[in-house]
Amino acid sequence: MTKTYPARGRRPALDVISDASLLVSSGEFVSLIGPSGCGKSTLLNIVSGLEEPTSGVVALDGDPRAPRLGLVAHMHQRDLLLPWRTVLGNAVLGLELRHVAATEARARALALIARFGLDGFEDAYPAHLSGGMRQRVALLRTMLPQQDLIVLDEPFGALDAITRSGLQEWLGDVLETDRRTTLLVTHDVDEALLMSDRIYVMSKRPGSTVQSLQVPLARPRTREALSDPRVIDLRRQLMGLLAGKPGVVEA
Repeated sequence: MTKTYPARGRRPALDVISDASLLVSSGEFVSLIGPSGCGKSTLLNIVSGLEEPTSGVVALDGDPRAPRLGLVAHMHQRDLLLPWRTVLGNAVLGLELRHVAATEARARALALIARFGLDGFEDAYPAHLSGGMRQRVALLRTMLPQQDLIVLDEPFGALDAITRSGLQEWLGDVLETDRRTTLLVTHDVDEALLMSDRIYVMSKRPGSTVQSLQVPLARPRTREALSDPRVIDLRRQLMGLLAGKPGVVEA
């Protein structure tokens, strides 16, 4: 697919995505990694129906006519919690927008509160939560409506290294149990290696998908897996692709 923003006034047309193609299988965790400004977030917006491609198609379950908006769960880097709502109130927002009865929405959220590390904070407000806890609330809100496809746009990018590391392993465990199809955008090579079944590498803008690499690790995973010789070699390949170096062989 391609994406070009048309010229406006003195601003020329901007080619953001050129010749990008990816396939995400049911239950697969796929990461998209590439230089800043290469169109990764735009690609997620297209997948989730927030934008349309200039050319090309997005097919859900093989159907290019399938509506995407509202059927794909989309979590942005910012948690976007409503400050006047409690943890529970923020968590059920997506269900409310789908007209799920309040009692059912509350019951579904409470059933997962402990699993998301929020037990005892149901009535707390966002201002009283740490950055990591706010992201957990945002992830709970994202996952509660039970869409089949989840897209995550650098969900841990704004967190400190220790918090980010813990949440990466935690989310890997959650999604391993849930096994929902997931597409993640990240700048963090180790995050991609730790969490993904496959990794797509994008070129600089206008972004195109350069290569797809398989992560040869069984699940569940811990950070110790990053010391596996196969992962070390794959990291080298990824860094080479991101640097635009030729001669990198697909894993």
